This record gives sequence, structure tokens and C-alpha cells, in this order.
Amino acid sequence: MAKELRANPHLVLGLATGRTMEMVYQQVVKLHKESQLDFSLCHTFNLDEYVGLAPTDPHSYRYYMEQHLFSHVNLDKRNTHLPYGLAKDFDSECNHYEQRIKNSGGIDLQLLGIGKAGHIGFNEPLSALQSRTRVKALTPTTREQNAALFGDISKVPHRAFTMGVGTILESRRCILLATGKSKADILAKAVEGPMTSMISATALQWHPRCTVVVDEEAAGKLQATDYYRWIFENEPEWQDFR
Repeated sequence: MAKELRANPHLVLGLATGRTMEMVYQQVVKLHKESQLDFSLCHTFNLDEYVGLAPTDPHSYRYYMEQHLFSHVNLDKRNTHLPYGLAKDFDSECNHYEQRIKNSGGIDLQLLGIGKAGHIGFNEPLSALQSRTRVKALTPTTREQNAALFGDISKVPHRAFTMGVGTILESRRCILLATGKSKADILAKAVEGPMTSMISATALQWHPRCTVVVDEEAAGKLQATDYYRWIFENEPEWQDFR
């Protein structure tokens, strides 16, 4: 992120939420404070937002982004974009979000996590692989996964705005991050399994420039780890990370 932002101060960032991303934003904020990483000209678009939550609700993703990134760096708040959780006209809000992305020139770098159902954003099982920003009903698995953040599953919204799979695939570069043993099964299916709408993350196999970053536990079920390690240790493009 820092390398691309320094190369292009007008970078358009696609952002995600979740525990893994908290570690990313901690490092980004540190770079901003210690190395003057400049966000003043960049634009951000988040993957998703819960339907029915105000931006000031502590459980909203706007609130999450303010807490973990926006309020700690020199972003122009007018250039930070999330779907509006209280929108009454879902179609209008989704179309407007797509248009804002288009007007910005498209997303240059999209951060992604992966849910236990294999979803990217809130593109739940059977999401069309060319889908656009829309409202999706959340599966019981997803709601249960997020229940701890709300204190009780009954408080987790049943629907969310999300960028579509097709919207995500139009990003110029994608980086998917996954950590922990609980992600090992679904990550292996997403990376090495057949492409299927039941696991929206498999659509990233289509992307011409997608990087998957995992820890050893999340990589535990991958079959070609020796090959991946050889690439990491020998290919010039990974020199900066070794």
C-alpha cells in the first residue's frame, strides 16, 4: 500500500474491515506518523456496510474505519466512501456507489479478507461472478461469525450493501489477506479449488494481478506450498518482502 501510494498520490484504495485488517491499518498509521506517508490526495472505497446502521453506530463499518484508519491519517473525509447504511432506496444507493467508483477512475488497489463461507465483501454463496454493488442477505454462517462484535447474534443485521464480485474484479490489483487455522479449509478451496459461485473468492483466480498473503496456519491446507515458497524466495518481484 505504501509503495503504491508513494508512486501515485492520487491512488484509489479499496478497503476492507475485520480483525486481520486492524493489523494492516496499525502498520499504515505507523508509516504515516513515522515516514510521512501521505493520504491527502487519495480516495477510498470500502467493500461493504450493514443495512440499517447509521455511520455513527459503533457496529457500522464507517465507524470501524474512523477508529482504525481515517481519524489517524491525513485523509480528506470527503474522499472516503462507504455505502450509506440508512439509505431507503437500495438500488439508487448501489448505482450511485458504482458511479462514484467509476468517476474516481476505478480502484487501483483492493484489500480483501475472506469469510468462512468463502465470501469476499458480503458476496455470499451463489453470488453471480459478474455482480455489481447491491444488497445481499447474510447467511447464518456469516452472521454467527460476526456475532461477537455485536454481543449477540440477534443484533447482527440480516442484510448488507456490498461491492459485487464483478466490481471487485475490475480493481487493477487485489490483495487478499488471511490468518489463522480457521481459514485454512476455505482458503485452500478459494486458491486451488474449482471456480464456483458458491465460494465467491474463487473468482479471484480470474484476476490478472491478485496476491494472496497468508500466515502458516491459514496456509495449512494448501497443496502446493513448496512451489509457493520457491516463488517467494526466488522471483524478483518479491525481493522487497524477503
